[in-house]
Amino acid sequence: MSGARDDLTASAFRLAWRLARAVPEPVALTLAERAADRVHARGGTRVEQLRANLRRARPQASPAELDDLVHEGLRSYARYWCDVFRLPAWSRERTTAGVRASGAEPLLEQLRSGRGAVLFLGHLGNWDHAAAWWSASGLSRVVTVAERLRPEAVFTEFLAFRRRLGVEVLPLGDPGTFPALVRGVRAGAVVPLLADRDLSGSGVPVRFLGETLPMAAGPATLALAAGVPLFPAAVWYEGPPSRPRTLVVEVGEEVRRPPADPARPAREDRAAAVAAMTQGCADALDAAVRAHPQDWHVLQPVFPADVARGGARGGTP
Repeated sequence: MSGARDDLTASAFRLAWRLARAVPEPVALTLAERAADRVHARGGTRVEQLRANLRRARPQASPAELDDLVHEGLRSYARYWCDVFRLPAWSRERTTAGVRASGAEPLLEQLRSGRGAVLFLGHLGNWDHAAAWWSASGLSRVVTVAERLRPEAVFTEFLAFRRRLGVEVLPLGDPGTFPALVRGVRAGAVVPLLADRDLSGSGVPVRFLGETLPMAAGPATLALAAGVPLFPAAVWYEGPPSRPRTLVVEVGEEVRRPPADPARPAREDRAAAVAAMTQGCADALDAAVRAHPQDWHVLQPVFPADVARGGARGGTP
C-alpha cells in the first residue's frame, strides 16, 4: 500500500506540473485560489496548525481576523505551488521582471570581492522563484540543500526542477554536503538556506514570535566555517491576488559574529557565536513574518507546545 501511495503522489505532482503550464496563467491562478478556498472551508489538521502558527504572528487578531488571515495564507501557499509548477516554462525575462530586490547592495559588494555569502531564509513567499531570479540574473552561482522527501520520486523531481532553474542542490544530511557548501561559498556562490524549521533535531533555541523554539544552526555554522558574511533574507508577494504579482526579495543587514570571549574554550565560544548569530537572523525573520504573515508557509508544528501535542507533520519541498 505504501508503494502504491508513493506512486500516486509522484504521478499527481507530474500531472500538476503539466496541467499548470497547459492553461493561461490567469486561469491557473484562479484554479489555485479556488482550491485554497475549498481547503479553507473544509478545515483539517494542517489548516488548524497554520491557524496556530499565524496566531503567534498576530496575537491581537480577533477570531474573524485570524480566520481571514488563514484564508489569505492558504491562497498564498496555493499561489506558491502554482508558480512553482509554472516556473520551468517561464522565460528569463518573465522570471526576472516579476521580482523587486531591496537592500541587496552589501551582498552584491561581497560578491564583487570574489567571495560568496550565506542567506538565512524562512518559508516565506516563493523562495524557488527568488533563487531562479538570482540565477537568471547572472549575479552568482546558487547552491543550496534540500530535505529528502517521500516518495523518492517526488524528491528526484524537485531536484531536477531546481537544477533546471540554475540552482545547484545538495541533499540534506549527506556527509559530503557541508564541505561542498564551504567550497562553493568560498568560491563566490550564494548559499540560501531555509532555517525556520529545524529538520536536524540539533537546532539552536531562539526567541521567535514570542516563544522559544529551535531553528537550524546551519547558516551561522557555514558562515563561520567558510569565513563569509551571513545575511537574513525575506521573500513575500506584493500586489493584488488573482494576477501576476511582484515578488519582493529583501536582504537584511549582515549578522556579524559577536566578539570572541578569550575566557571560553574555542569550541564553546564558537557555539555561543552560532547561537547569537542564529538569534540575530531569527529577529529579522520575526519582523518579516509579523509584517507579512499571510506569506509564511508553515503548516507544520514548529513551536514546542504544538510539537508535543503532535500536530501535522510532513516536509515542504
